[in-house]
Amino acid sequence: MHVLILGGTTEARRLAELLTASPGLKVTTSLAGRVTAPRRPPGEVREGGFGGAAGLAAWLAAHAVDVLVDATHPFAARISFHAARAAASARVPLLALRRPGWVPVEGDHWHEAGSLDRAAELLPALGRRVFLTTGRTGLAAFAGRRDAWFLVRSVEPPDPPHPPHLEVLLDRGPFTLDGERALLRRHRIDVLVTKDSGGAATAPKLTAAREAGLPVIVVRRPPVPDGVPTVPDPAAAVRWVREVSR
Repeated sequence: MHVLILGGTTEARRLAELLTASPGLKVTTSLAGRVTAPRRPPGEVREGGFGGAAGLAAWLAAHAVDVLVDATHPFAARISFHAARAAASARVPLLALRRPGWVPVEGDHWHEAGSLDRAAELLPALGRRVFLTTGRTGLAAFAGRRDAWFLVRSVEPPDPPHPPHLEVLLDRGPFTLDGERALLRRHRIDVLVTKDSGGAATAPKLTAAREAGLPVIVVRRPPVPDGVPTVPDPAAAVRWVREVSR
């Protein structure tokens, strides 16, 4: 049985580890190739795009894929919708593996935004020294904000256009609470902007912001395509794969 994982996340690597340890399964993980030195999972690995939904459907057929698991980042909406269309076209069962989103707790000062553009609109009323942790591809939404200074943290250098006043911090999680506390103090941050990525690796920034009484703009994640079953963790994904393989 051939399982294709659309990967690039911690959950995708863990799923590949679990599935490659199961007898009778061939596991291939697809990486988009946007990170220079990705952490390669066990099993077979392919890199690069498929050429849209039609290209992915053709790949599923050509490589006799029996099950497709979309374990991409919660904000990778385009590939998720391509996966849904490709799976339907190729008649391959599809599962979405999505880590749960973050939930505010007492003491949080969250402001939800439906998009990065809306997050940029909210900034002037909330702060001028911004810790921006929305990834390297979303800075265009903030390029017009000349009234704020940005600390941008990402794994790779951010793509232009970007705000005129910024400092780039290249780093990869997981991050510690002490480290996030020190970062907020050192850069005199007064507002945090983040996507609702979920997971523990980057969650300490939320705790540090709560302790400092800082407002946080949280960009809501896009929905999973209609009709696609969703599980919250790799163990549940393994159970689903075993169920559909019976």
